[in-house]
Amino acid sequence: MENEKRAELVSFLKAVPSVEFCCVYGSTLHPNNKDKSAMVDYILGVSDPLQWHSQNLKMNADHYASWLRLLGGAKLITQIADEIGVGVHFNPFVTWDDKMLKYGVVGMHDLVQDMLNWERFYLSGRLQKPYYLPISGSLVLLVQVHILVDNLDIANTNSVNLRAALSAALLLSPSKFTQEDLFAKICSLSYMGDLRMLFAEDKNKVKKIVQGQFDLFHLMYKPFLEEYEAKDFLRVSSSGTGQANISQDCGLPVTCSLVSSLPPAIKSQMGMKLGEKKRINEYGRAINEVIIGSREEAAKCMQKVLRRTVMVSSAKQAVSGLLAVGGINATRYLANKMRKAWKSWT
Repeated sequence: MENEKRAELVSFLKAVPSVEFCCVYGSTLHPNNKDKSAMVDYILGVSDPLQWHSQNLKMNADHYASWLRLLGGAKLITQIADEIGVGVHFNPFVTWDDKMLKYGVVGMHDLVQDMLNWERFYLSGRLQKPYYLPISGSLVLLVQVHILVDNLDIANTNSVNLRAALSAALLLSPSKFTQEDLFAKICSLSYMGDLRMLFAEDKNKVKKIVQGQFDLFHLMYKPFLEEYEAKDFLRVSSSGTGQANISQDCGLPVTCSLVSSLPPAIKSQMGMKLGEKKRINEYGRAINEVIIGSREEAAKCMQKVLRRTVMVSSAKQAVSGLLAVGGINATRYLANKMRKAWKSWT
């Protein structure tokens, strides 16, 4: 992305209180996007959401629903996000520099925990798609998610999230498949069980994301594919079409290794369904390990856990969003989503 475009995106941050992390994502940033009326989506990571919203209400009161400002202010905003939603408060339909944008505000602790544990599997899913890394004040590649501010090295922490996503996708894949199949599986993880996919999202969304950014998915997951190839978990071979083929070891030892790479919240729920046993790890500490009878059993169980996690999070965020933005804006946002979904279906 050229410096001018990056400066344009960063300029919005001057209008809000300081943030520790900021990424911009969505189809509006794609060079082939024709819908100039679509919103640009920001995620803002802040150290103290309550304090941040208190400051932002003084700076940008019109970004919030009127009833929130009048009845509870910053305290009510954070309560709705934390107790009803998934820790994120969104302000949609914000006009800035002749553009329409939406920004979500999340505490840095919640953001990191979601990336490492997948308890909510909400923002972590967005960061499993390709993203920008700022280098020397500029961005080097055009991708799905653009990281504009990263004071706490979230991009490095996200490597745990990416390795877990690859492990989950491999568990759900057959013994032989293509790289595009693998990236589509990774991309689909955060949409499994998402209520919006039933009626308010483009049915070809995963396919469009992967095919439009295949090379970027390859760059993003190449280190982890090489790591797993070195461990003999899989083998990558080139084909005449230029599309790499992958064959993986579907034996029980590799399956157990892949499950061990999943986030703690997912393994804990799998353990409750399949059973657990104690094991001494390389550091001499006793840990719980999921009892796995077969690869099919592990994959099916993990899929159910992920689907339920995403379904609950998407439902909670939908209710939280409705309360936070008010009926008119919620209806407007849903109508925009359904319009795009309808186009994909027809």
